[in-house]
Amino acid sequence: MSDSAPSPSDVAWSDPRREAAFHGWLGQVAPAHALQPGTVRPASADASFRRYLRVDGAGRSFIIMDAPPEREDCAPFVKVAGLMADAGLLVPRVLAWDQPLGFMLLDDLGTQTMIEVVDAQQMRATQALYLRAVDALVAWQLASRPGVLPPYDEALLARELALFPDWYLQKHRGLELPARMRETLDAQFKLLMQRNLASPAVYVHRDFMPRNLMLPRDPAEPRLGVLDFQDAVHGPITYDIACLMRDAFLSWDEEFVIDITVRYWEKALKAGLPVDADFGDFYRAVEWMGLQRHLKVAGIFARLTLRDGKPRYLADAPRFIGYIRATAGRYRELAPLARLLDEVEGTGGAVTGFAFGRV
Repeated sequence: MSDSAPSPSDVAWSDPRREAAFHGWLGQVAPAHALQPGTVRPASADASFRRYLRVDGAGRSFIIMDAPPEREDCAPFVKVAGLMADAGLLVPRVLAWDQPLGFMLLDDLGTQTMIEVVDAQQMRATQALYLRAVDALVAWQLASRPGVLPPYDEALLARELALFPDWYLQKHRGLELPARMRETLDAQFKLLMQRNLASPAVYVHRDFMPRNLMLPRDPAEPRLGVLDFQDAVHGPITYDIACLMRDAFLSWDEEFVIDITVRYWEKALKAGLPVDADFGDFYRAVEWMGLQRHLKVAGIFARLTLRDGKPRYLADAPRFIGYIRATAGRYRELAPLARLLDEVEGTGGAVTGFAFGRV
């Protein structure tokens, strides 16, 4: 993305009233930070109704969050940003926030995400990046306290798992689920929730992946920037490492997945985090947690396409079906889910590994 300064017309507004409110707010906050309103341009968008703009100030740039309050609640973002900063993570500072309007001025951590620079041909450098991500994760988990963030409990897990039959199977695949298929899903989902809720609880980012990790502008800064943390909860310690290594947009072979996971496990164990004393037990728990996430995200990506008009997400659904079938194919208890997926997808035999590099 270019850091040049296009005209303000490069930022599209569907609602003239919101556009006017934005320019009014920007005019109020600009003097304190020497902002140049004429340099506002798109920075990025995400899977929610938020979008991000970039604006130049005195010798540096800033990020503006545009989050319509009827669609997005920014209070969790502000709360988690404070928790992460206190834990020593590199996160954007909230410099100005108009809560009723849903506009926020933030530090600009940079223009390069981790996913843009990882390279399967440069595995030593890629491993180093992932270990920086692991350091951030361990620091975040060490700050955990119960009762601060919403619990990642059975009710939330059940709502997330329901996205797979509701959106992926029924709406995307067009299936009318017969009673036997529904019963299979219910039984397998119950088993998944029991296993995953048995893991000790810590702070969970919920989207801890290279797309949400930033290379800092300062090359001397060892920490990666952390973004998109507003949905953080208190839940299974296995979740974020499963998210990091079984990415929505990037796949690695299992050797690399295990390598980083065991290095995380060693650091977590040394730091006193409540991971299993046996790595084999921990890795199985990570796989089962990852399976829950993959089912959820397949449903979310279908919903983003069918409800929200964002079809690019569903292009990554085959990756998730591959992840789901790989895990279901490893464990006897999950054989009913593997058979159901083979029936739905018209394939035979489970995938047993991960693709190397970018897919």
